[in-house]
Amino acid sequence: MTATLNTKVTTRTDVLYLAFELGETEWKLAFTIGVGQKPRLRSMPGRDLPRLQEEIAKAKKRFELPADAPVRSCYEAGRDGFWLHRYLTVSGVENSVVDSASIEVNRRKRRTKTDRLDAGKLLSLLLRYHGGERQVWNVVRVPTVVDEDARQLHRELQELKDERTEHINRIKGLLASQGLAAPAVNKRFAAWLGEARLWDGSAVPPELHQRLLRELERWEMLDRQIKALEDERRQRIRRDNTPHVDKVRSLLDLWGVGFNSAWMLVYELFGWRHFDNRRQVGGCVGLTPTPYQSGDSHREQGISKAGNRRMRRLMVELAWCWLRWQPESELSRWYMRRFGVGNGRTRKIGVVALARKLLIALWKYVETGEIPAGARLASWQKKVKGCSKAAA
Repeated sequence: MTATLNTKVTTRTDVLYLAFELGETEWKLAFTIGVGQKPRLRSMPGRDLPRLQEEIAKAKKRFELPADAPVRSCYEAGRDGFWLHRYLTVSGVENSVVDSASIEVNRRKRRTKTDRLDAGKLLSLLLRYHGGERQVWNVVRVPTVVDEDARQLHRELQELKDERTEHINRIKGLLASQGLAAPAVNKRFAAWLGEARLWDGSAVPPELHQRLLRELERWEMLDRQIKALEDERRQRIRRDNTPHVDKVRSLLDLWGVGFNSAWMLVYELFGWRHFDNRRQVGGCVGLTPTPYQSGDSHREQGISKAGNRRMRRLMVELAWCWLRWQPESELSRWYMRRFGVGNGRTRKIGVVALARKLLIALWKYVETGEIPAGARLASWQKKVKGCSKAAA
C-alpha cells in the first residue's frame, strides 16, 4: 500500500487574516482565512480608511464569514508610524506592528521582490505567528499617544544639534578650501570673515563671502532654537511633578549623568517600557552579544545593533563619561581591570560592554533605588542652577 500526500489540503478558520504593504500612494492588502488558502490581493489608495473598511467587508463576504468575524492584521514598522495600529485597534482589529529587520527572507544573492510578494509573505508569517510560532518575528511595542508625543522634544533637539554641526563643518570646509583656518563659529565670525585675507593678501571672494554669511545665518537660527528647547527642558525638570520628570531628577542625582542622558533614558526607555530582566534591557537597545556557531567554528559577531539606535549611541557616550566622572565605581574598576591595559581598539570594544552593564545598573536604580556600587551622588538642583548660570 502506497501512501500519498495531498498537497491541496487546507485549513480554514473563522478568522480573517490581513497583511498590509504600505506605500506612499498605494496600499497592498492580502486576505486569507487559513493555511493553504489562496490569498485575496487588493490594491487601494493610501490612508483611505472608508475604502479599507469596504475591502474588509468584501473579503468577509468572499470567504463566507459573518460580518462580525474577528480580524487579525499586521504591517511593518516604518514611516507610517503607529496611527494605523491605533485606528485598527479602535475598530476591533487585532493588529501587530512588526520589526522589519526581524522578517525572514530568502538568502539568495538575487531574489524577486514586489509589493504583492511582500504582502503575501507577511500574510503567511501572520498565520504562523497566530498558529503558535511566536519567534517567527519581533512585534514592536506601541507607545501611547502621550508617550510618543513626549519624545518629540529630545528627538528634535538631537536633530537640531546634528544639523548645527553640519553647518559648522561646511563653514570650516569652505574656508579650508581657500587656505584659511576657521575660528570658533559664533556671533563674531562675520566680523572676522570681513578681515580675513588669503595667501596673497586678498579678501575672501565675494560669492564665497556671501555664502558663508548665509551659512552663518542658518547656524544662528539653529542655535537659537536649540537654546530655547534646552531652556524648556530645564524648566520642566525644575517645576514639573510628573512621574517621568521625577525619574529624570533621580538620574540627575548621579555624578556624571547630565540632562541629555537622564531625559532620553526616561522618555525613550524607563518612562513607558516595562522590562522583566536585564536581557530585555540590553536587547532593547541592541547591546546584546550575537555568537556564531557552526560545527567547529565558534566566534563572536559583536553586538546585535537592533532596537533603539538613539539610546545605543547615547549609552556609549555615557559610558565614556562614567569612566571620567565615576572612576571609583565598581563598573569603572571592572573596565580598568579588563580593558584598561589594552590598546585603543580593545578599549573601544570594552566601552560597549560597559555601556550595557551601565544601562542595566541605571535601570535597577530607577526601578528599585539601588545605587550603582561605588557611585558618587550629586544634587539635581545644583546641576539645574549651574546650567542656568552658564546660559545666562
